[in-house]
Amino acid sequence: MGFADQRFNVNLSILFTELPLLERPAAAAAAGFTAVELWWPWIDTPTPERSELDALRRAVEDAGVRLTGLNFYAGELPGSDRGALSLPGEESERFRANIDVAADFAQSLGCTALNALYGNRVDGVDPAEQDALALENLVRAARAADRIGAVLLIEALNAPESPRYPLVSAPAAVAVVDRVNEATGLGNARFLMDLYHLSMNGEDLPAVIDRYAARTGHVQIADNPGRGAPGTGSLPLEDLLDRLAKAGYEGWVGLEYKPGDRPSAEAFDWLPADRRAAR
Repeated sequence: MGFADQRFNVNLSILFTELPLLERPAAAAAAGFTAVELWWPWIDTPTPERSELDALRRAVEDAGVRLTGLNFYAGELPGSDRGALSLPGEESERFRANIDVAADFAQSLGCTALNALYGNRVDGVDPAEQDALALENLVRAARAADRIGAVLLIEALNAPESPRYPLVSAPAAVAVVDRVNEATGLGNARFLMDLYHLSMNGEDLPAVIDRYAARTGHVQIADNPGRGAPGTGSLPLEDLLDRLAKAGYEGWVGLEYKPGDRPSAEAFDWLPADRRAAR
């Protein structure tokens, strides 16, 4: 087994960012990849102009790559924000305005995974109030995802880098998955297992894999320390992905790492070029 047996996609919101957004799908294709994923590309608006949506859709189609994952609107990301759906007031409304826009854009490209970042805790707001709002908005998002035949992903981040984010362990994120599925009866909420974030939290990664592989809808990787490419840190990523495969995970593995002080096209030397196209 090993890296060559995985289905990788490239996250175009952290790799190839030295290029304009509309040039990144073609750059990923030129590097040998056939699938990409994105954070919500328009951090300033949940409802971009149709012309902007159409231009990105054409860039993906013209590059001949598949969009396999897309975030809902999450505020300023990268930046200080970690999602909008649990924030009372304007940001929650912006998330709601984005739900159908993101789902329709995903559907136009055959994308079947939508990630909803929970959002930071807010000073002076009862966490229970935020959690109730989060559940309400996640139910809306799950129904929109179901409308297009997609899964809704719930992600755990890491406490050192996101100290105000409440979902900083695999059990915490999976508990939200369970609450959403119970509320909707759809069963399409799934865990997004980001091995970098979980390692930063000090979690037992083999145990997490064994316990939650069957409930995982997507996996993302970066090495630790440094959030760089596989081999730049100390995580046994090849072994961990083998363990996931043996546990029954057959989905995509998102490359969500920083290229370091080199062009993104040079940050894939750990994976032979003839093994980058998804099979």
